[in-house]
Amino acid sequence: MEGRFKIIAICLALLPVFISAACGNNPASSRETSKSEEHQDTTSTTDGPANTDVQLWLTKPDQSALFSRQNVRLLFSEATGSNPTITVDLSTTYQSVDGFGFALTGGSAYLIYKLPAAKRKDLLHELFSTDSTSIGVSYLRVSIGASDLSRRVFSYDDLASGQTDTTLQQFDMGPDRYNLIPLLNEILDINPHIKILGSPWSPPVWMKTNDSSIGGSLQHQYYDEYAQYFVKYLKAMKSNGIHIDAITPQNEPLYGGNNPSMVMKPGEEQDFVKNFLGPAFEDAGLETKIIIYDHNADNPDYPLTVLADSVSRKYIAGSAFHLYGGDISALSRVHDAYPDKNIYFTEQYTSSESSFSSDLRWHMKNLIIGAMRNWSKNVLEWNLASDPNYEPHTPGGCSTCKGALTIGSNVTRNVSYYIVASASKFVRPGSERIASNFVSNLQNVAFKTPEGKKVLIVLNAGDKKQTFDIRFKGEVVTTVLSKGAVGTYVW
Repeated sequence: MEGRFKIIAICLALLPVFISAACGNNPASSRETSKSEEHQDTTSTTDGPANTDVQLWLTKPDQSALFSRQNVRLLFSEATGSNPTITVDLSTTYQSVDGFGFALTGGSAYLIYKLPAAKRKDLLHELFSTDSTSIGVSYLRVSIGASDLSRRVFSYDDLASGQTDTTLQQFDMGPDRYNLIPLLNEILDINPHIKILGSPWSPPVWMKTNDSSIGGSLQHQYYDEYAQYFVKYLKAMKSNGIHIDAITPQNEPLYGGNNPSMVMKPGEEQDFVKNFLGPAFEDAGLETKIIIYDHNADNPDYPLTVLADSVSRKYIAGSAFHLYGGDISALSRVHDAYPDKNIYFTEQYTSSESSFSSDLRWHMKNLIIGAMRNWSKNVLEWNLASDPNYEPHTPGGCSTCKGALTIGSNVTRNVSYYIVASASKFVRPGSERIASNFVSNLQNVAFKTPEGKKVLIVLNAGDKKQTFDIRFKGEVVTTVLSKGAVGTYVW
């Protein structure tokens, strides 16, 4: 009997340890736990992990909480009150979600791939895994050839001035073989279902009207060769174990001042897709989607012009947008004209010259919330990584583009990391956007995941702390966000 009492006493002593281990907060928030517990936005509990119906993951503009799970009690009840109320409605659905992520530029790949193997492995797991310790990035954009955030300008068929290669015998994946391709393979080992979009900044200069990587247009005599250039690229990536889900014919086709860049007017893109690129993909049996435009929301007439032709339209999966000009509502204008064609949001940068708080507010309002409420299937930030001097970039390339990560002697997570994380961790591919209403400066968007969970992302865009209710199926839960804060609510 005495032995039994000793065993019972030991078990009782260890019971709190077992309970704590079973109920502890998600490890993904461990990096910022000590900060966030000092700055709760909602009623908290000091008696261990909260019993809650709804998880709250919080990011605050003063960085006192950085996408960290809050130890708060959020319980649905039948109570009604006078608080502003966001109603989440499963009965109305919109587009399905392909994913959230970043541009994996050549410079990003270079910086990440040169990390020590163990450190790189941990970082890639944090970014791309779907377990509790990661943010679950599910979509990437890569450049076909160099972008302006590559270490140097190159295409896959560079020749001496005056030479041509109409049979593409000199085609070679070039610098991508050393950093980008092996890094993508490591990412695919973690998440084999990640979607990848490819976009060219310029074709080989011998195909262009000005024999330069900057500006110019594609000579019509080389439209067929350029279509085959895409086919060779997709097959080369496939041979390296990488499936490219979609391509755009030209990044920012109305701007020829970047290095590299090229102008491709809407009539030219329509001709290229209709008579060359679409048929080339069809003949090669390629399933890679063709997405047009890939430029600012201030010119929705561009994709509408390309889509107006019934033959080119049959090859097109949708239209892609950036937001360096225009209003995010333009995406709905294109969707409403051609509702059977998808909408994508493929680029927006955060600047070295702007603040965490202003970028958090603007990007959440216009991209994570705004683009999604205007039919986009994805949101991609530009770009994944830069060094402390905002390099590498080409001569004349962007010198103020701040990566989601700054990679120097340490890895620092910047504002676009948290912007993407607010959606990517829980709004998994295959989720559907569902109805929710705007109320009292509470910008928001809601989703139902493939597993049946509900995710509501809320930005308090007002100038003061706001208490509000979330209503779902006749019950409400009361919560509060300080001004400029972002909450991801999951139940």
